[in-house]
Amino acid sequence: MPTISEKILSNTSGKTAYADDFVIADVDYAMAHDGTSVLAVRSFKEMDVGRVWDQKRIIIPFDHIAPANNETSAKLQQSIRHWIKEQGIVNFYDIGDGICHQVLPENGFALPGKLIIGADSHSCTYGAFGAFATGVGATDMAEIFATGKLWLRVPQTIKINVNGKLKKGVSAKDMTLFIIKNVGADGANYKAVEYYGKAISALSMAERMTLCNMAIEMGAKAGIVPPDEKTFDYLKGIAKEKYTPVYADKDAGYCEVFDFDVGDLEPQISKPNEVDNVVSVSEVAGMHLDQVFIGSCTNGRYEDLEVVARILKGKKVKTRTIVLPASRTILIKAVESGIAADLLKAGAIIAPPGCGPCLGAHMGVIGEGETCLSTSNRNFKGRMGAGGLIYLSSPGTAAASALKGEIADPREVS
Repeated sequence: MPTISEKILSNTSGKTAYADDFVIADVDYAMAHDGTSVLAVRSFKEMDVGRVWDQKRIIIPFDHIAPANNETSAKLQQSIRHWIKEQGIVNFYDIGDGICHQVLPENGFALPGKLIIGADSHSCTYGAFGAFATGVGATDMAEIFATGKLWLRVPQTIKINVNGKLKKGVSAKDMTLFIIKNVGADGANYKAVEYYGKAISALSMAERMTLCNMAIEMGAKAGIVPPDEKTFDYLKGIAKEKYTPVYADKDAGYCEVFDFDVGDLEPQISKPNEVDNVVSVSEVAGMHLDQVFIGSCTNGRYEDLEVVARILKGKKVKTRTIVLPASRTILIKAVESGIAADLLKAGAIIAPPGCGPCLGAHMGVIGEGETCLSTSNRNFKGRMGAGGLIYLSSPGTAAASALKGEIADPREVS
C-alpha cells in the first residue's frame, strides 16, 4: 500500500503510481532564488514560450547574495527583477525579506499534500508540513515555468522512527545530525524519508523544518513529517489555498526502516569535511574557533535566536559571532522582543536576513586556515571559503562556543 510520496505523486500526476514508476506531475508551487533564477530564466527564454504557466504559483525570493556583493551580482539581480515585472510574477520577495526556505512557509506556500519544487537542494524543508518537496536544476525549473509540469521517478521510501525525550541542551539539530551519522551521507540516495515517533511528534514546526531541511544531506529526494494539529495550527490564517493532508497507509511498503532512541543523546558536532562525520560534543570540546555563524535555512528561526540570546544575555563572546535571521519577520520579532539587543550587547553581529556566509557568498566568508562553527547544513571543503574548516552544530552549542572561543557543551553554560 502507498506511502505519502506515492500518494502525493499519484494525486498530482492523475495516475496511480508506486515506487520506481515515472510520472509527469502537476506542480503546485515552484521556487527559484536569485542564484538559480538566472539560469532558469535564461533556459526559459531559449524555449521561446513567451509567458509562464501561472504567475501566482511561481515564487522568487532574493536571498543568496542579499544585498548584492558586487557589480556582477547587482546586474544579474537587476535582470531578474525586469523579467519578474515583465512576466507579472506575483510572489517576488526582494532582498531583506529572507531565505527562501523560511519565506515560503511564513507566507503559506508550504502545505500538506502539495507538490513543491524549488531550484535549490534544501527545498525538502517544506516536507515538515507534509508536502512532497524537492530540489531540481535550473533547466528543470525552466520547464516548470513554461508548463507547470515535471517528470519524476517516484522514490522508494525509508521510514525513520525516533522515540525518547530530548534532554535539556539537546535539540532537533542534534537529533538530525545523529540520524545522518547513522543513515550516512549517501544512505538515502533518491529515497523519500518519512519521520515518525514520539520524538518527532514533540518537535515544533521550526524544529521539523530543521529536520527535513537536512534530508538532502543523506541524499534523500524528500523528507516528510506527517501533518498533525501543530501543522494545522501553524497554517491557520496564512495558507495560500485549501489543502488535503496525505498519510501513508498502515501497511505502506518501505524499502528500509530505522529505529532510534534519543533519550540519552548528547549535543552533536559534524566535523569537516563530511556532514555524516558526527561525534558527541565532548570529543571535540576545546577546539579553537575563529568564527561562529548562527543562521541559515537550517537554524535561523526565532526559536533558534531565543536559545542563543538566552545563553549570551549579559555575557560577552570571545570570537567573532555572526547572526543572520532567516527572515525579516524573524528579525522584527527579535528586535521587538529585545533578543536582538541582547545579541548585540554580547558582541554578536546581526546581518541582513539571507544566506550570506552559508554558501561562502559574503558577510562571513572565512579565510585560509580559519575554523568556523556553523548552524548551517553543509561543511564540505571550501563551502564558506577556500582553505577554511567548518564544524556544524545546534544554535545552543554555537552560542556556548562563542562565549568560550572554542567548541563547548551548551549544557555547561545554559
